[in-house]
Amino acid sequence: MLRYIERMGLVVPARTRSGYREYGLRELNQLRSLRELLGRFGVELQDMVFAARMRRETGLKAAVDSWLAGVELDALEWEQRKHERLLAA
Repeated sequence: MLRYIERMGLVVPARTRSGYREYGLRELNQLRSLRELLGRFGVELQDMVFAARMRRETGLKAAVDSWLAGVELDALEWEQRKHERLLAA
């Protein structure tokens, strides 16, 4: 699990010259707070990975924001806004 968390960029420990991971106080606090966050809000690790991707990838964030905005619209209004965005591009 630690390898997965590191690969997803949630917690990235330093490495020794021989390649071993060194978990310092910061990384241990990040892992502890991650566990607390998952439990307190009832989210899964995958949710945190997706949230981190949204912060790093502006295109993904824009696409999700656009989709969520469309959820609140009726179908005709959503289509109209989609066409307006296409014309503006």
